[in-house]
Amino acid sequence: MITTVSADGTGVRAYDDGKGPPIVLVHPGLSDGTRCGKMAAILSDRYRVLRPDRRQYRLDLKTGAPVWVEQEVEDVLALVRAVGSPAVLYGHSSGGVVALEALVASPSSFAGAVIFEPAAVIGPPLSGENGEVLTRARAAMAAGRPGKALTIFIRGSVGLPGWQAWAAGAITTLMPRYRRLVPSQLDDLEAMDRLGVRLDAYAGIEVPTVLLGGERSPAHLAERLDAIQRVMPGAERVVLPGLDHGADLKKPGEVARVIRRLAEEVLPGV
Repeated sequence: MITTVSADGTGVRAYDDGKGPPIVLVHPGLSDGTRCGKMAAILSDRYRVLRPDRRQYRLDLKTGAPVWVEQEVEDVLALVRAVGSPAVLYGHSSGGVVALEALVASPSSFAGAVIFEPAAVIGPPLSGENGEVLTRARAAMAAGRPGKALTIFIRGSVGLPGWQAWAAGAITTLMPRYRRLVPSQLDDLEAMDRLGVRLDAYAGIEVPTVLLGGERSPAHLAERLDAIQRVMPGAERVVLPGLDHGADLKKPGEVARVIRRLAEEVLPGV
């Protein structure tokens, strides 16, 4: 584990595996730094792989208010400063948005990036025109029903069919590790909507970037990648055949392969 301090004095921590040029893996929602463990194990043969435990999901830091994207960006930048050299950055879903914003904030900190289906706002808020998804989900949490809250989020914002959303909510209810993270997932949704449309900012990203998607992911995720690619025409687009938004768990080697290929192109001394 590596620890450092963010711009506002908050402690930052990350799992730290391997030796070599750095790769930073920013995990998606409803998870912590352990989610990227299988990819880290694959990549750490030649790279130093850092897996930050995102502030939004650290229960030891939760104050009852959402953590904003800008704060998580500062955490990522503090981590890269601590290792002392430009890194390859990977971000998934809401972690993909944190990664994009880090590229905007400090392009010199990164040699390249892989962005996997970012939860980027490209039009209406992710929680709906009037925020109804977030309102309903928070009401379910207030009623002591985290499984229902997650079902509402997955159906309304992630876009999975009703039966899949229900199954995910039911499973989460039975698993304390994930049940405790549901409020943070709703805070994460609010943070994405608060950030809003940032396509103009992403148009200025010149760091070599791969926009990664799954062939079987919900259509709106491909549409978000399409919108980003239109403003970043130099970015490479890669689609993982037969895989979806959970490709990092189902086939971590396939996602790691994309990260490794970019790292071999942009990181010195490999």
